[in-house]
Amino acid sequence: MAATAAKILMVLTSHAQLGSTGEPTGVWFEELATPYYAFVDAGAEVSIVSITGGEVPIDPRSVKLAGENEPSVDRFLRDASAMTKIRMSKRIDDAGTAYDAVFLPGGHGTMWDLPASTALAELLGAVWSSGKIVAAVCHGPAGLVNAKDRSGRPIVEGRRVSAFTNSEEEAAGLTRAVPFLLETRLRSLGAKVEVGPDFEPYAVADDNLVTGQNPASSALVAKLVMEKLRARSALAAE
Repeated sequence: MAATAAKILMVLTSHAQLGSTGEPTGVWFEELATPYYAFVDAGAEVSIVSITGGEVPIDPRSVKLAGENEPSVDRFLRDASAMTKIRMSKRIDDAGTAYDAVFLPGGHGTMWDLPASTALAELLGAVWSSGKIVAAVCHGPAGLVNAKDRSGRPIVEGRRVSAFTNSEEEAAGLTRAVPFLLETRLRSLGAKVEVGPDFEPYAVADDNLVTGQNPASSALVAKLVMEKLRARSALAAE
């Protein structure tokens, strides 16, 4: 009997302004596109929702002219079905919890609306407590800060986690623009934050929690998620 396709939910920010700077922000496109195709090409069913639904804001700094982007970004831009998913995204409130994994791409917009979303916290808590995979990259782990397990403890507490670092935020010149420093917040919640060199690929997996440090880490996070899903599928087939 053929294996059932893994179901993966990607949760995107709906926040489009970089604090009080007046500059636009949103999802960092490569952190959406690279994992999206890693999942799709592996045969997974990928759904996309955003915090408030509707058109998802894309950080303009993450999109260049055609042919100058990461291949996954150009592929996404040419993919009518994928583009419809982010132009007409569903609200997270309507997502349900029937997924094998939930993935949170980054982009600075996530720092505002992902932590504030009760629906996201509840979704992640439910998925985590059911033994499914929770994954995030770069600023995406901002969505983890209010997610709790069945006992009411942060799901990051005592776990190895990576995320956009304080030094990377400083290098980006945005330490005063963001509402909090993500590395600092995760440490305050009891996470065992692990980091590699600034802006170099780095990802960690601790049980069902998979996280990556920066945009360069999105492929690594997706790879770890798929490895875990394949291992689960193999066990289920025994």
